[in-house]
Amino acid sequence: MQQEKTRRTNKARTEATRGALMAAARSLFVEKGYAETSTPEIVTKAGITRGALYHHFADKADLFRAVIQAEYQAVESEITKSAKRKPKGSIDALLLGSRAYLNAMREPGRVRLMLLDGPAVLGRLELDSIDRETSADSLRLGLEAAMAAGEMKTLPLEPLTAQLSAMFERAALGVAEGDDPDDHMAVFKAIFAALV
Repeated sequence: MQQEKTRRTNKARTEATRGALMAAARSLFVEKGYAETSTPEIVTKAGITRGALYHHFADKADLFRAVIQAEYQAVESEITKSAKRKPKGSIDALLLGSRAYLNAMREPGRVRLMLLDGPAVLGRLELDSIDRETSADSLRLGLEAAMAAGEMKTLPLEPLTAQLSAMFERAALGVAEGDDPDDHMAVFKAIFAALV
């Protein structure tokens, strides 16, 4: 019984340490950018020793990757919640997911982390891997479902996913700079309608 309690305490301590490091790192990465953030700043902000940082993460890039994974998971969580609104079909599900994506990307700092620093630090292939790990590639799956249901033209799935994904990222960048999300949603609706 005591051993189980110790294990739970150690697990809780580990999670608290990782959480503090990730929160401090996220804050600094958003404020200063990846390149200008140092590991001593991160551990000072987290109130944790440098040894603890390297116990949990191989280096700053590994910590950044963990922060990015958490951001992707948060976005996917918003998209998943939108699916619970009972879409009327595959296209409606894609539109609900589109709105949820834009809303999720409005979280302060998220655009910088995922769309600006993420590709520069980790590279596009690594980000695509994180996307598949965290979100099960929801856009690709939504498009695949729409084509399978006969609600959308059958097109090469991977190029379609890549091109629409780029469109979503550009829309998120625009919204972050002050664009009206409804304007981008009008474009999404028109594009999905053209694919029917």
